[in-house]
Amino acid sequence: MLQKRELPKALQNLRLPAVAAPLFIVSCPKLVIAQCKAGVIGSFPALNARDEPGGPVVLEAWLKEITEELDCYNQANPDKPAAPFAVNQIVHRSNERLERDVEICARWKVPIWITSMGARVDVNEAAHSCGGIALHDVVNNTYARKAIDKGADGLIAVCSGAGGHAGPLSPFAFVREIREWFDGPLLLAGSISTGEALLAARVLGADLGYIGSPFVATEEADASDNYKQMMVEGTSEDVFLTSLFTGHPASYLKASISQHGLDPNNLPAEWQPSVMPDGGSQPKAWRDIWGSGQGIAAIKAVEPTGKLVDRLEQEYEAAIARMRAEIC
Repeated sequence: MLQKRELPKALQNLRLPAVAAPLFIVSCPKLVIAQCKAGVIGSFPALNARDEPGGPVVLEAWLKEITEELDCYNQANPDKPAAPFAVNQIVHRSNERLERDVEICARWKVPIWITSMGARVDVNEAAHSCGGIALHDVVNNTYARKAIDKGADGLIAVCSGAGGHAGPLSPFAFVREIREWFDGPLLLAGSISTGEALLAARVLGADLGYIGSPFVATEEADASDNYKQMMVEGTSEDVFLTSLFTGHPASYLKASISQHGLDPNNLPAEWQPSVMPDGGSQPKAWRDIWGSGQGIAAIKAVEPTGKLVDRLEQEYEAAIARMRAEIC
């Protein structure tokens, strides 16, 4: 019924064909460990591990914590091991930590590397040098081809409806275009918040779904209670796409914009973060203005990560059963 491809080992034998997307600021070791133990690939942006002046290298500490915790779990559960984890690298000239973080990830043998905002041969080679695989975020077919030409093993098609930096294309168009020339690992991002949506991604031709927003509203996520509650109460109408805050189109919660005295329907033409008259600073994207995908209506409560994955699995299996019944 669904085409099966020979995927890299790191993407096989998962409880669900899903990767928990790296959430800027929100993803942390506690969340990644819970995601992996629940049977989906957990991930975090390397830049979330922020060093204090004169302090230890936090990324090193995070990788040690995640690796050792998952190793202990796997030894205790040999018949039901945890899924592997991934680290997201922002491959952009503005990332002054990139070379250092790449070296650390290679030394810790990170199994899955997710690269964003540019593709670099040397980063892909570093992933391969430690036995890892490299998956690259893309928003159109031109970038997809460039990523594979530069050595990426797989692609993450970031489509309309995705949280954070979203792409403009419909998944119905984008996945088909990629599959006309690429038969390697393909992940699909964009409003995948239910098991039904995960199955739909597979039917379209993706190997795995890329799930972000639902994990914000988990107990393990490093997000404020206010942010989590907005996710629970929100629907697609509460999500707003703008390039104002970062220079790239990104999806945010309208309420997080409004709470800082800004009108999402009447934003300024330019954004110059500066000191406000009261001495405070203007709100920043991600820290104060919160990202979200359009699929948040499926989020009904703040819950443990394991319970969220249980719900996704139940919905996914039920959707498969319905599809089989209709075909037969």
